[in-house]
Amino acid sequence: MKNAVPKIGVSKCLTFDACRYDGQMIPSEFIERMKPFLDFVPVCPEVSVGLGVPRKATRLVFNEDRYSMVQPALEKDCTQDMEEFLNSWLQDHPDLDGFLLKSRSPSCGIKDVRLYPTMNSQSTIGKGIGYFPHKIQQIYPHLVIEDEGRMNNARIREHFFTRIYLQNAFCELSTKYTISSLVQFHTVHKYLFMAYRPSVLQKMGQLVAHAKKMPNEDVLSSYQGYIAEVFSTLPRTPSIINALQHCFGYVSDKLSGQERSYFLKQIQHYKEKRIPLSALLSLMKSWIVRFQEPYLLEQRLFDPYPEELMDVQDSGKGND
Repeated sequence: MKNAVPKIGVSKCLTFDACRYDGQMIPSEFIERMKPFLDFVPVCPEVSVGLGVPRKATRLVFNEDRYSMVQPALEKDCTQDMEEFLNSWLQDHPDLDGFLLKSRSPSCGIKDVRLYPTMNSQSTIGKGIGYFPHKIQQIYPHLVIEDEGRMNNARIREHFFTRIYLQNAFCELSTKYTISSLVQFHTVHKYLFMAYRPSVLQKMGQLVAHAKKMPNEDVLSSYQGYIAEVFSTLPRTPSIINALQHCFGYVSDKLSGQERSYFLKQIQHYKEKRIPLSALLSLMKSWIVRFQEPYLLEQRLFDPYPEELMDVQDSGKGND
């Protein structure tokens, strides 16, 4: 049975254990605040393959399109051990909705990991993805992967939460799939998808319309592919405004002229980055609740994840 809350693989050194290479644990206030809302599954690939705590630094070697995990100080190649462990661990955890991993780590970083041409090279050949997320992408290409450094950025953090909860809902749909459940899923996520990629939303709608004529496995696989396409990038401001204006059409006739003008002013302020998206969503939601608009009350655009997670503070750092 699918978990009631998303299940997340997480680097164990992030508040769960003092297992970093230097024997330290990395405190994270926002992870602590997420714990009531996400089911975390801690893992440290380097400790799990016997490298110990503390341990000599590892590095990622990229040569002839092949990744290797090594410990230069010990002249040790850990690649085979790492490969066997990760294959086994990932196969033992097929119900994960995504991952939150340690930034810049040779084993866990999702970007900006230093790549070397050889074990003992003094210079790098660039930056890339860590060994663990590289393996995740091979086995579970549709799963959400993010690093804790980027979670300091409010937009990336909101994007991550949205994707995680959507993935969890889609997995629940997959376990008890019917045409009617797919239609319901698509209906309640319509404006969320529109806020991200309206062009993909059209393709999803066509798939749902023809689902009765297709094998269930093909429908779910195609729909999951579209979800990945929708959320492949952060939402663009014009798409968000387009979705909100569609929703506004459901309540505009019930509002005063002053309220309608206020909404248009707030849209302009959002375009100019003078107010956050949350302000617009809160305004729209107040009208939806006020008028008990049934179609919009169900729309996940206004509640993509628990409201408490919106309170996690932005440090102003992080990368897009």
